[in-house]
Amino acid sequence: MRKKIVAGNWKMNKLLDEAVALTSELVNMAKDEVQNDTKVILCPPSIYLTTIKNYIENSPNFSLAAQNCSDKVSGAFTGEISAQMLQAVGVEYVLIGHSERRQYFNETNALLAEKVNTALANGVSPIFCCGESLDQRQNEDYIGFVKNQITESLFHLSKDQLLSVVIAYEPIWAIGTGLTASAEQAQEMHAALRQHFASKYGADVADEISILYGGSVTAASAAELFASPDIDGGLVGGASLKSREFTNIIKAR
Repeated sequence: MRKKIVAGNWKMNKLLDEAVALTSELVNMAKDEVQNDTKVILCPPSIYLTTIKNYIENSPNFSLAAQNCSDKVSGAFTGEISAQMLQAVGVEYVLIGHSERRQYFNETNALLAEKVNTALANGVSPIFCCGESLDQRQNEDYIGFVKNQITESLFHLSKDQLLSVVIAYEPIWAIGTGLTASAEQAQEMHAALRQHFASKYGADVADEISILYGGSVTAASAAELFASPDIDGGLVGGASLKSREFTNIIKAR
């Protein structure tokens, strides 16, 4: 049975006291209000990872993710953080291939494959992000484009390795643009991606992979999105910075 996951990507936001306050509010709200077994993954800036870990240790449904890691194991790479370092401080997940990393830091599918490899080799589960821009949506085979991202970055993995990966589909054209993807559009892509995994690894493996939706999820849209058969939760951006809004998303079924 696939796990429902709601991950909150804080990006480069919150000072330390704000991050601690947000975490405390989320943990307490979830304890009081959340009746389902949704896995909640918090993705704070890396400088806060060990601090935030202390606040979620007694909350079994909460886990921690880094927003990025290096493709290198160690060495003279100033400013980088390795997957081994993340594992050593108890980080279970890492975002890989987020649209902002692809756009602003020119991360390629080949580089992301190496990041996936080093994360898995060190016991950290990748949350692999994929998605298309507005131009690609309008002018290309947008499903084929996203399938190719997965093929080039993940299809070298074994079945067991793949089952440690979470997928997050981000329709870049629906993030901060004023445009929105309907639940039907999101489901279309999620179903296509699950079938793509089935074509390589078989239906049994594809049915176990959690595929999250990452297109400006809000409390108002979460229930309809999460009710779709191939959408297993969300990768949440701005709404994850507000404890009330994010808790309502966690509660959505």
